[in-house]
Amino acid sequence: MEKQVIVITGASSGFGALTARTLAKDGHIVYAGIRDTVGRNAKAVADIATFSRDNNVDLRSIELDVVSDASIAAGIAKVLEEAGRLDVIIHNAGHMSFGPAEAFTPEQYAELFDINVLSTQRMNRAVLPHMRKRGKGLVVWVSSSSTRGGTPPYLAPYFAAKAAMDSVAVSYASELTRWGIETAIIVPGAFTKGTNHFAHSGSPADTARAAEYNGGPYKGVPEQALQGLAALEPIDADAGSVATAIAEVVAMPFGKRPFRTHVDPSEDGAEVVNGVADRVRAEMFRRIGLEDLLKPAVHQS
Repeated sequence: MEKQVIVITGASSGFGALTARTLAKDGHIVYAGIRDTVGRNAKAVADIATFSRDNNVDLRSIELDVVSDASIAAGIAKVLEEAGRLDVIIHNAGHMSFGPAEAFTPEQYAELFDINVLSTQRMNRAVLPHMRKRGKGLVVWVSSSSTRGGTPPYLAPYFAAKAAMDSVAVSYASELTRWGIETAIIVPGAFTKGTNHFAHSGSPADTARAAEYNGGPYKGVPEQALQGLAALEPIDADAGSVATAIAEVVAMPFGKRPFRTHVDPSEDGAEVVNGVADRVRAEMFRRIGLEDLLKPAVHQS
């Protein structure tokens, strides 16, 4: 397998940290994008250095705040200066929220979309010119089964943001194939263990309105939703399986990677619905005479 230079966002914990370590152990040069590397995430940076040394792999931390154009520009410039190229970008950074939809302010929705959606646009605008110039690359998007699977209550801002990101990924896919750039969308289910998604989830700023829900006819719904999600998850569900799936996709030959890979132990139905949606998309491209955009082609510059 050819060694790849990989950048992954949101790599201080959860899927990001697991994926960075898995890819590094596979022999790749991996840059773990982390914000505030000298502050709140200094320990994550130290852990990465220890892991790299103990396992004799090339895993490097890099300052990367995905809501800052300047941070992204500096981070990607450093990668290109050190490694000389960038083969794979993994859009993993994200944040979750939990609470009644009405109790979140518009500003909170905007902040969540900034982290989960606009971050990918900032990264793409920094990375894609380099990939297009080289005529090769892989863009991996960490989506969510919530975009088309079961959607329990009290997760509206997060679900909306992930659905928007997934939609952006689908549109980008066909606009990159003629440049020789491949797209892979990874669709994890609701892992309630092994990540900090639920533990670090945001809560509504309008606490009074949230209390009207939680103390009224929706009393007990938050607890039931979380307990129900946890009960659906098989006892052997492992968040590391998402990292393994990403590593397997990265290792596949150009043109052979699946458009979507579902990693959903709870089987919430997203794979079925996505299957239909992706077939409809492919049929539309055939009907309008752009079927070639469905598969990446070797780009001749």
